[in-house]
Amino acid sequence: MSQTNSFAFSVKEEIVQNGFPDTCVRSFLSGFVKCNGSFRLTHGASLLDLATESAQTAKYLYQLIKDIYGLEVRFAYTRGFGFRKNSQQYHVLVPEPDFVLSDIEVDFLSPKIPTRAASSQQRSAAYIAGCFLACGSVNDPSSSNYHLEIALNDPSHAKWLSHLLNKQSKGAFNSKVIQRRKQHVVYLKRGEEIADFLKLIGAMQSCFAFEDVRIERDFNNVTNRLENLDSANFAKTMSASSRQKREIEYFVAHGGLELIENQKLRILMELRLQNPDASLDELAALMSEELGATVSKSNVNHLFRSLHERYEDARH
Repeated sequence: MSQTNSFAFSVKEEIVQNGFPDTCVRSFLSGFVKCNGSFRLTHGASLLDLATESAQTAKYLYQLIKDIYGLEVRFAYTRGFGFRKNSQQYHVLVPEPDFVLSDIEVDFLSPKIPTRAASSQQRSAAYIAGCFLACGSVNDPSSSNYHLEIALNDPSHAKWLSHLLNKQSKGAFNSKVIQRRKQHVVYLKRGEEIADFLKLIGAMQSCFAFEDVRIERDFNNVTNRLENLDSANFAKTMSASSRQKREIEYFVAHGGLELIENQKLRILMELRLQNPDASLDELAALMSEELGATVSKSNVNHLFRSLHERYEDARH
């Protein structure tokens, strides 16, 4: 699946289309820059380079930084080569990076979450959204498993980010960190947590789409389990019925049912021969009608155990 058609790409497009409140935009920028920012030297001047595969994201970052800082932000565009020749990246190049980095509290040498970003749930959510937009991904809900991750280069920052996420929404998240090659990945694997994450970062339409597919998929799984259970129960009923018929036919061949002194057992044996596919519940109902008194499934089960013991004794 191409990046432009992926579910993760749709989530990221929705985030930037919705934007963030003025009180949260610096926290969002802080998360994105911390995970994605790098330095580029152009004509002797240092620029902060923010790269993304999404033109929409690049426009949002460009406009945001220009509006906040009034800087002459520039665009650049690169295309991949070799196996990645179809990939493309947009670069938002920010002058005076020291001033911007100081204002959004990004220190590339420190793994800690900025004080402003941790000061409220809204700002924390914006910071997490920035991190996800920079280097996150989420599986399409129709795939074989649920998985959302944010892949980072700094192991300490990954631990801090996981801790920040797990504090959100009254403990709705239980993210964990694993190392994959040179990256350290903060990840979620439960469908409910991923849906809550999408709500947290403001991707409500993606959350609805995810939940629709997840509910339908889970419903189908439950239906399949019930059908399998029904099939197993039917097979079990048929196996028990075959054994009971074999035991009853043994007594028929060795003197007849008239020799069975227990009236209830004798009636049950006759009913089983007449109704080979009936369940215990159905046999209990037939016996109740025959005797004019209530006979439970438990009574029927007890009588069949008695029959089996008689059969075993008679055979030995």
